[in-house]
Amino acid sequence: MDNAIQKIETDMNKKVTIWDVFAVIIALIPLMYLYCIYDKLPAIVPTHYGADGKPNNFGPRSEMYTIGGILSGMSILLYLLMKYLPAIDPKKQVKFGERTFQKLGMGITIFFAAINLCIILAAANKGLSIDKALIAILGLLFVFLGNIMYNIKPNYFAGVRTPWTLEDEGTWRATHRLTGKLWVTGGIIVTLERLLIPSTTGVHIFFACIIIMSLTPVIYSYVYFKKHHAKKNI
Repeated sequence: MDNAIQKIETDMNKKVTIWDVFAVIIALIPLMYLYCIYDKLPAIVPTHYGADGKPNNFGPRSEMYTIGGILSGMSILLYLLMKYLPAIDPKKQVKFGERTFQKLGMGITIFFAAINLCIILAAANKGLSIDKALIAILGLLFVFLGNIMYNIKPNYFAGVRTPWTLEDEGTWRATHRLTGKLWVTGGIIVTLERLLIPSTTGVHIFFACIIIMSLTPVIYSYVYFKKHHAKKNI
């Protein structure tokens, strides 16, 4: 037990790298931008948006610091989680793919920063619709995650974590190969449709893509596990 605690403390004391500095800077860029334009913001700004990209809640401009701070804080926390996964991963598999998780943490940081900037820009430019930008950014995130999926080792924190992928490493690999291809393709479709197709039709395509990308890996992991374990038991 003492050795395990000591190992965790050692991992948590890793030196700060240039990537850590970049991640923090990227996370804070929206707040720095908000500080620069704060006096130019209207007294009342949109603070929440509906699925159609139109604001459905408003508040004083000071709330932008709260929103921006939460998004920046979440991105930094998630980045740190990805960095220190080897210290808390009970499977001890993350240590073989630390670079992959570092890339994942950086990608998540950039995603949150982009969302944060979109919200600030919408507050600064009255009437600016951000639905297309937000969904396009989400589509690009899926493209990024799809490329990462090929290299994620079995773990309890990231990836397609179903009872069947966590039980069998072969099922994990096969499911993540499929998920990678599916998410890259789906991410490209989501990004392009929000930029090229009218909003009403685009919303239906978006939700259809999300449902397919979410359910297909789960179903596939079950089918693959049952099929290959049935062969082993014969």
